[in-house]
Amino acid sequence: MNFVRNLCMLALAGVLTACGTTAAVPTATLSPTATPSNTPSALQPTSNPTATPAPSATTAPNSTNTPARTPAPSPLPTSAPTRVAAASGFNPAATTIRLEKSVSGLRQPTDLTSARDGSGRLFVVEKRGSIRIVRGGTLLPEPFLDISNIVRSSESERGLLGLAFHPQYARNGQFFVYYTDSSGDIVIARYTATGDRADAASGAEILRIRHRDASNHNGGGLAFGPDSYLYIGTGDGGGAGDRFGNSQNGSSLLAKILRIDVDSGSPYGIPKDNPFAGRAGFRPEIWAWGLRNPWRFAFDRQTGDLFIADVGQDQWEEVNVQPAGAPGGTNYGWNKMEGTHCYPPGATCDPAGFATPVAEYSHAGNGCSITGGMVYRGATQPALAGAYFFGDYCTGKLWALSRDTRGGWVTTPLITASIGISSFGEDEAGEAYIADINGGALLRIVAANK
Repeated sequence: MNFVRNLCMLALAGVLTACGTTAAVPTATLSPTATPSNTPSALQPTSNPTATPAPSATTAPNSTNTPARTPAPSPLPTSAPTRVAAASGFNPAATTIRLEKSVSGLRQPTDLTSARDGSGRLFVVEKRGSIRIVRGGTLLPEPFLDISNIVRSSESERGLLGLAFHPQYARNGQFFVYYTDSSGDIVIARYTATGDRADAASGAEILRIRHRDASNHNGGGLAFGPDSYLYIGTGDGGGAGDRFGNSQNGSSLLAKILRIDVDSGSPYGIPKDNPFAGRAGFRPEIWAWGLRNPWRFAFDRQTGDLFIADVGQDQWEEVNVQPAGAPGGTNYGWNKMEGTHCYPPGATCDPAGFATPVAEYSHAGNGCSITGGMVYRGATQPALAGAYFFGDYCTGKLWALSRDTRGGWVTTPLITASIGISSFGEDEAGEAYIADINGGALLRIVAANK
């Protein structure tokens, strides 16, 4: 496979990324000074939404496979709701970061997270199909789970891609994985574990999404929200330009953020307040749509805001933010828009009904494939508090996204690292890490003075 020509113009073969198809890797380095985002702010100061209890769920449809595509319904006139957010403790004029190697000896890490079970363990996903445990900074020799016999990882963007622990994991031992199987389909499966070993035989498939027409744009994100529902980020089915027509198609589970209740129904339930539940032409699992390949989304553990990094086609990478308490149904615009720009280039489009990103960057001089991170909420680096970190897989550039005193978004270029940024993650204490898929390592994000 020539990964350079087919995906990201990178001199890498057989390594996971989530890229466009023709972007070259530039060598320019951003100046480490704070600059406002060039994109219009999608969130203007208004009042905070009122939190409501999580509703009950209805049972999912009998079939969990993606149905045959139907003509795309007209986009709903929805956009990300707005609210005021307090300025973060991060000072872009005074603070940058450095990276400290925390763990080595991994094989193509693609994701990392904690179980939040009081054990302090960090769990690292490896592309070929294993999950490893880091305890006290030491990588344990035996895998937590090895399902490499059922994971298809031979193509660059396929493999074991995501991991999420049930909010009651300490009690029920349940966790969920996101992988591509031998046919190329996306599979979400539930497993159980005791101690440091999961039972590979306990695997139960809860959702399968057909994805056999192209090997790229598989998505891969899994996370439980503050409402205890499971959120799933899927790509648009691959190829280029959404050639399979999934992003604006409500009957497809591809190019979406899905939201399901794993504690009710068989094999899962549909939350009653899912925005498309009961709506003709839409799958009820859909929470948000119009995404190309959301390569990492994360909830701010303090505010509940949802940050979604969406990989662009050939020109623009973007970060979207959905405030806590939003009703869902947001359309992020792909394939009518790439970032804040009409797609394809030169086309005209009507942005009404599409949510615009709070930050974007051009491939010119910056990179070719965004990797989304998380908001820092740890205790050891107070200078980083409230900053959302993200990076570019192709160039190793890193940025911080933060709020100013007026609630506006500020994008700050930080450093350029010689790593393949495949994922970000946080441990149980909220400390932030980057997975380096090329070097097989985890690097801790640490504050540094400018």
